[in-house]
Amino acid sequence: MNAQDLIIFKFNGLYQIFKELDLKFKITSIDNQVSLNEKLKKNQSYLILSNKRYQGIDNQFILNDKPINIFKLIEKINTEFLKIQFNQHSEIKVNNYTLDLNSRAMLVNNKKLKLTEKEINTIIYLSKSNKPVSVDELQKKVWSYQSDIETHTVETHVYRLRKKILNKFNDNDFIISKINGYQIK
Repeated sequence: MNAQDLIIFKFNGLYQIFKELDLKFKITSIDNQVSLNEKLKKNQSYLILSNKRYQGIDNQFILNDKPINIFKLIEKINTEFLKIQFNQHSEIKVNNYTLDLNSRAMLVNNKKLKLTEKEINTIIYLSKSNKPVSVDELQKKVWSYQSDIETHTVETHVYRLRKKILNKFNDNDFIISKINGYQIK
């Protein structure tokens, strides 16, 4: 797991309490917006703990129910870090596109295309290959079919996927057909 920063924003009393505990995340106290913005530019895995919500800041955990049991608070903080980590690992870049695995969507330039799980898996598998991937290989690796079964499932799915991408993004060259299979260009 990446190093996690717990940033306590404009809440010095809580910082003093946390400083004395032996916690598994790095704790920082910040009291102004400029310092916070600088810190966030350098960090990807952080949680901001404060006693009120601030506009334009991501990954905030607002502590507005006081008093609170310190062990329950630490448990909630750990849960928030898990959510952040899950969300960070749910996006995959493929060329100019972003695949959001949580919402099963393909995104670019504020356009969003909903995909099926098989479509996502097909794109991911093709994107990891430097050479064209044969229909038989896709049948085995994505669909878990035996190679001796006669089926046009892969061709049909790839055809429909290419059509969806063309209609939404006007991209006819994302998945290209080669003599020996399919490839993401």
